[in-house]
Amino acid sequence: MPPADAATASASASATTDAAATARTAVITGASSGIGAATARRLAAEGYRVVLTARRKDRVEALAAELTEAGHRADAQALDVTDRAAVDAFAAGLDRCDVLVNNAGGALGLDPVASADPADWRAMYEVNVLGVLNTTQALLPALVASGDGTVLILSSTAGLGTYEGGGGYVAAKHGAHAIAETLRLELCGQPVRVIEIAPGMVKTDEFALTRFRGDEEKAANVYAGVAEPLTADDVADTIAWTVTRPAHVNVDLLVLRPRAQASNFKVHREN
Repeated sequence: MPPADAATASASASATTDAAATARTAVITGASSGIGAATARRLAAEGYRVVLTARRKDRVEALAAELTEAGHRADAQALDVTDRAAVDAFAAGLDRCDVLVNNAGGALGLDPVASADPADWRAMYEVNVLGVLNTTQALLPALVASGDGTVLILSSTAGLGTYEGGGGYVAAKHGAHAIAETLRLELCGQPVRVIEIAPGMVKTDEFALTRFRGDEEKAANVYAGVAEPLTADDVADTIAWTVTRPAHVNVDLLVLRPRAQASNFKVHREN
């Protein structure tokens, strides 16, 4: 027989493995920064085992290490949601999935339709629409098998209305909104709810900077004079609230804006 301390250690390790395998698991795309990273921290605090994915492997690994050190259960994997083969391989390697947070997305440029670069439109469609389709299709069997699954799509108020210069992003987010509405109809009667969160103006470290290709002045002008735009934590809080409602409660669509923003094109700015 093994020594008592060895047997105890073995039993403890086995229990830890069993607990990890049975922990409610939330997969978060685009978890390397901003809303995705904030959501990972928030759902981990709610007791979920979080699986962090993004193209930047170093970022998600660092966040997973941070959460693990804090006593949470977290795993990280580099993943480009526009690469269907990679998404399928990722899904095949998961032991379970109870929540999918489709957060990966982004905007490029603020050009009018007449002069916008079709390559920008294509890139936005690939990540905001096809990326959501890829991960949702790949993980839907596991979500159904969980008996209580949640697909959450982070769209935007751009998916509900238009604004000048936003044509490509607006079109892509309308696509994400259409996926959410259609999927909810098609899954009616299945043990999976479909939640859509549509944030308005959110100030994160990278969204506007990416949109304007690193132009810090243009990025700063987006939020100029706005006393309190939403933060990544505000959105993560809202995501966690919707996901943790009782299983029979479905928050179909939740629009989230800062008080200073009445619509996509009406924002109060202080002098």
